[in-house]
Amino acid sequence: MHKYRRRNTPAFTILSYFTLIAGILLFCIGLYNEDSLELNEKGYYLAVMILVAVGAILTQKVTRDNYEDAEIMAELERKQNQSAKLD
Repeated sequence: MHKYRRRNTPAFTILSYFTLIAGILLFCIGLYNEDSLELNEKGYYLAVMILVAVGAILTQKVTRDNYEDAEIMAELERKQNQSAKLD
């Protein structure tokens, strides 16, 4: 029997979604509380946008990896079922 190890742990998957949601939430809070843009506020928005970009890339990677892992595991299971029927 061939064992296949998933690429992402559930904790890493949750962390990727949390990063994206936290970045978007922090950006929205900053926009809501914005009266005028000073230099420190521009730095805040730059840092939050970097967080959103990293979160979006990470979430896309995790989602793609999890989908591909599910397909691979389904294919392995299908092959095992076929070999069991032949025996």
